[in-house]
Amino acid sequence: MPTTASVPETTAPEPVTDSARSEQPADSHRFTPREVLLLVVLCASQFLVALDFSVLNVALPVLGPDLGLGEAGLQWAVTAFALPTGSFLLLFGRLGDQLGRRRTFLTGLALFTGASVLAALAPSAPLFLAGRALQGLGAAALVPTGMALITTSFAEGPKRTKALSINGSLMALGFTVGMVLGGILTDTLGWRSTMGLLGVGGVLVLLAAPRLLSESRGERARLDVPGALTVTGGLFGIVYGLSTAAEEGFTRPDVLVAIIAGLALLALFVRVEARSAEPLLPLWMLRRPSVAFGNLAGLVTVSMMTAVVFLMTLYLQDLLGVSALVSGLVFGVQGLASVAGGALAPRIARRIGAPRTLALGLIGQGVLTAALLGLGVESGLWLVVVAVSLASGLHLVAVVTYGVTATSGLDDADQGRATSLVTSAMQLGLALGIPLLSALSVGWAGVLREGGTPAADATLGGIKLGLGADTVVLLAIGTLVALTLGRRRTAERR
Repeated sequence: MPTTASVPETTAPEPVTDSARSEQPADSHRFTPREVLLLVVLCASQFLVALDFSVLNVALPVLGPDLGLGEAGLQWAVTAFALPTGSFLLLFGRLGDQLGRRRTFLTGLALFTGASVLAALAPSAPLFLAGRALQGLGAAALVPTGMALITTSFAEGPKRTKALSINGSLMALGFTVGMVLGGILTDTLGWRSTMGLLGVGGVLVLLAAPRLLSESRGERARLDVPGALTVTGGLFGIVYGLSTAAEEGFTRPDVLVAIIAGLALLALFVRVEARSAEPLLPLWMLRRPSVAFGNLAGLVTVSMMTAVVFLMTLYLQDLLGVSALVSGLVFGVQGLASVAGGALAPRIARRIGAPRTLALGLIGQGVLTAALLGLGVESGLWLVVVAVSLASGLHLVAVVTYGVTATSGLDDADQGRATSLVTSAMQLGLALGIPLLSALSVGWAGVLREGGTPAADATLGGIKLGLGADTVVLLAIGTLVALTLGRRRTAERR
């Protein structure tokens, strides 16, 4: 496995230039048989985590009565997994750098697999929720170390871009497959089979992984305990607050307290890192435009896409009155388009560079979201199918290239930190988009209804305001990425 000398914490490594990339062999994007098997194992682990985010959603109405979980408690079937996943990513990414990514990955995989079995067999709600929380903790170790193993196993350039595009496509497919499989398994074998599926998948990956993975680690250093506590607590507060707000709204006191406390702890984390001799996340890394703007772009593309899917689900079922099956088919097409976008991303990136491809994905996603402003109260199904599917394809282009952009030019020793940031941006995006835009949409719809607008027109007006905000954010950040990272690429070429 390729490794390079560690870069001092105070100095940012030099980026890989286009001239260096041009010296790579023409077949440098082709995988060897062993690399194919390695990629299958690593992508399979990420696919299982993505599957876990959605496979249980349609099973909640059945799961609740079986375990004695009331309507308020059902939220925790999802939140118990999301909280540790989003909160411990940076910590486990750093532990992987220090203790060994292979070791941390396999430990996380074993924990995720065992927790899936516990959740499948749990006779009571407390044991089930404990299983979900342990699944999330295992996923927090799996995701950053798995991505770091990809970036350190495949050299920067065509191979890494292709590997990350395959990984991104499979993760996107995992969300879609999870929704479909969740319904099929719940109807035929019961909700416990959704957790059992994850356990079986985990066992299969666990059997293959030790033979294929080589150990990879960064420079050994003392763990930054104050940094670990503040960033974990900060992310925990924000993810809890936003996840709860998605179900209960922003008016609950605990939601506001959690978000404010989370932001305060993250501000303290930055202060702690500035003074730490061995920081969990060196601030020079955040000052790199590729890292900062790459992760900002990732957060935006994920949050805005999940918000669009949520708003379009409301539109299809509440306004057009289509069935859940038809809605599922619409988003099934979206999933296929996402896979196509992930496959095209490396080809586009090889031609124009990852930063410009990232900007293209964001701006294209924004333009197609703007097209949804043409929806009507009684018609618009095909516009949703076409616009959302194409937007999803460009969203995957952005997802793949934000990962490439945010990890490029960094030493192997820092890949755990970099990929932890990448996955943290994705997790925050998943938690951020729906509550913010749904609150905006529902609030404006209420104002319109109070003003005498018919209910259907008011609902559509709220949805369109959410879509408009979505569009503005995407176009603004896409333009920012194009003006900053695109110019840097041009300067490097000269």
